[in-house]
Amino acid sequence: MAGLSFGALRVGKKYYLINFGDRYEFQLETIQSNGDFKVKDLNTLERYTITDLIKFGKGKDFEIRELDER
Repeated sequence: MAGLSFGALRVGKKYYLINFGDRYEFQLETIQSNGDFKVKDLNTLERYTITDLIKFGKGKDFEIRELDER
């Protein structure tokens, strides 16, 4: 696994996650008391949790990185 760990994620920052060939771009909105993260998708504006993205496991390509804002 490459990229950032879940402990390095910060509220208000924008990230992308790659898992099983899919790429998700999101902004982290809140860190929940159970350790999960509530995020807002930057493309669809849908809100969901990180566990929704990885509920089927982490692929060999699993990676979280901060989005460059240029």
